[in-house]
Amino acid sequence: MRFTFRCLDAQADAPLLHSWVTRPYASFWGMLSASVADVAEEYAKIQSSGHHHALLGLDGGVPAFLMEEYLPESSPLAGRYAVQPGDVGMHLLVAPPSGNPESGYTTAVMDAVLGRLFDRPEVERVVVEPDARNTRIHALNERLGFQAAGLVTLPDKEALLSFCTRTDYLAARAALDTLSTPVPQGASL
Repeated sequence: MRFTFRCLDAQADAPLLHSWVTRPYASFWGMLSASVADVAEEYAKIQSSGHHHALLGLDGGVPAFLMEEYLPESSPLAGRYAVQPGDVGMHLLVAPPSGNPESGYTTAVMDAVLGRLFDRPEVERVVVEPDARNTRIHALNERLGFQAAGLVTLPDKEALLSFCTRTDYLAARAALDTLSTPVPQGASL
């Protein structure tokens, strides 16, 4: 497997995350003006919440992306859609490329994240709610099997609520070789 995962350490990893979330490409992450301390505080809250968890994705041992998983019923999505048993929410932020962007990289990252989530038998559906203006991530989501369900108003954004079932993911994954429009490295969810 190309990618591995490790639990995020809010304090130790804050400088790295800060270098990602404060770049223009990560504007939809909502932390462009955050300090390192702000990032550490936010991720300490996430890691101690009991319903939201952050992981770093590693590529050859090097941090390459941030993945968050959460329980939709304990999130701002609560009451905005009918949560089903087996739903898990997900956020994704891919690190800026360290060299020339690799075609298909973000698709490979998303595939690894969804594969990790769907490896858990209790996960039936992955839920995402990216900013409605983030067309790059909508294209990536669709490529990996997400179906848009409509716009929802959340405290920090107008979001495109989308769902990916295990069946839709596996069908999309099987078709990955036939898809031709890669999403550049650096897309965020």
